[in-house]
Amino acid sequence: MYTYDGSGIVERFPDSFLAAFPIAIETQPMLHFYPGGKFLQVCTAGCNFRCDGCVSEILVDHAESLALSKSALSMEDVIRCAHAEGCIGISFALNDPIASFPTFCRLARIAREQGLLVGCSTNGYLTVHSLQTLTPLLDYANIGLKGASDHCYRSCGAQSAYPVFYTIAQMFHVGVHVEVSLVYRKGQEDEVLCAAERIAGISREIPLQLMRFVPFGDTTPGSEPTIFESEHLCDRLREYLSWVYLFNSPGTGYLTTKCPECGKDCIRREFFGPMGAHISGVAQKKCDCGYALPVKGSIATDVFTEPGMMGGYRITRGLEMIWAILACLGVDDQKTLSRIWGEVLKTGMLKKELHDRMNNIDAYLGFVSDLAGKTGREEAGRDLCKFITTRLEMIRKMVEGTPRPRVYYAMGHPLFALNPGRFEGKLVEAAGGVYVNRAIGREGKPGVTIQREEFVALNADFLFTSGFLTSTVEDTLRYCKEHSLDVPAVRKSQVYTMHPSWDFGSPRWILGLMTIANTIHPGLFDFSIDEEADQFYRKFYGVPYHSVATNRSFAHAGSLQAGTGDRKMDSPVMR
Repeated sequence: MYTYDGSGIVERFPDSFLAAFPIAIETQPMLHFYPGGKFLQVCTAGCNFRCDGCVSEILVDHAESLALSKSALSMEDVIRCAHAEGCIGISFALNDPIASFPTFCRLARIAREQGLLVGCSTNGYLTVHSLQTLTPLLDYANIGLKGASDHCYRSCGAQSAYPVFYTIAQMFHVGVHVEVSLVYRKGQEDEVLCAAERIAGISREIPLQLMRFVPFGDTTPGSEPTIFESEHLCDRLREYLSWVYLFNSPGTGYLTTKCPECGKDCIRREFFGPMGAHISGVAQKKCDCGYALPVKGSIATDVFTEPGMMGGYRITRGLEMIWAILACLGVDDQKTLSRIWGEVLKTGMLKKELHDRMNNIDAYLGFVSDLAGKTGREEAGRDLCKFITTRLEMIRKMVEGTPRPRVYYAMGHPLFALNPGRFEGKLVEAAGGVYVNRAIGREGKPGVTIQREEFVALNADFLFTSGFLTSTVEDTLRYCKEHSLDVPAVRKSQVYTMHPSWDFGSPRWILGLMTIANTIHPGLFDFSIDEEADQFYRKFYGVPYHSVATNRSFAHAGSLQAGTGDRKMDSPVMR
């Protein structure tokens, strides 16, 4: 992102931003700063770290392509957009501002002159000079910790953890509102606890956002802890810090700010996509008992809700879904990839169109054809659509007139219900089931937390947990039994976890459809999923399925989830 011009080091792509869109600040995420406030989130591309499993991998690994995609926004565009959208501030997030440091500093100065708040998400790995330059320009910062040890930082390409803790301390002591996000990988509990202890040495009042590790990219198998393990760790962290929250965990109650005096909910939040949260109910800075929360700024009277695939890290998910289709079409050159991404960003497709097409089976197939035409891969597009439609039409025809079992679809937690219009529900209906989530009268992103009584009233015969941000069958069954979620699916142990990326986003959803059909209509369907998967992987990825699924493990006799051996294959290009 930088080059030498003969006199010094300069930016290669100065004063240009890849994207700018309004968000509620909890989407960044920030929890104790102007709750519900509307900010303009901006990003560029590139990073000074390289971490496996990075949620922004697409912005890091393809910085060159994205920077040259001709979708860049100028400084004037960003300021104009912030005012037009009624934002109270500007937030640099998704990639690290150090990748475009002079540009961000110039933007921050202009924004502050115009009365806008300014903040960022950063890994905090700054030189003293950069820190001294940046700090006076910031009102708030989310500093992302990788751990407490030098070993963790060396795995990202850095030398030690010291600069990051130094950044936290310096920003906090000069009055920047600081919150810390901390990645939690399974087996690294001591690393997390040590980091919390070091943060507490600066101040117990710094909010800690525990980010349950989810392998978004190419990463080590077995690194993802369960939601329940993560909640237990949060309890331990509260011995060190006053304010601890849990992200990437649908259905968790550990996103809500509770009064430390009486235990009452003061700011209720729920899961809102990767790395995000959203105010979902009561929101007050002062508890009824009189306790005043250490929250800076006013609470918004109308909390902004991002449309489509906008907001926080959903934008990277949207770009990855497009990449997943292009990969199946055999598109592997950076020039074509950057052109398509540039069109998507420039036309605003992420706001609504992409979301709508990705949540409708027939529209999805139309999008495949559109991308095939745009990339000169028409024949590959016909082959992919034929593979999918042959099986889809056969399943639709065979379930006509048959009794339809009631199917409930959760994400991560049995009480976090996917939205009525989600693609997973379309798969259930195509496979001959009744998608009971349609009876839930409200929506979130990608779903909402429901009450026990609502769950029981849905009376599902089958319970599926999505392939993204999933949970184990054992955890789901245990929770259901411990909390008397007594429905036929639980009584008959008809509870399943879907294979990663087989029920949304990637064209591999056809494998998920066949899997659901097998499960809810065993008398009608007997697809050999391994054989079907092998045919798909060989035809569209050029590799045998067994090469990525050799370590199968089944948590339950009816489990649908292949073993962690497929995680490596679940990098964005294969999603």
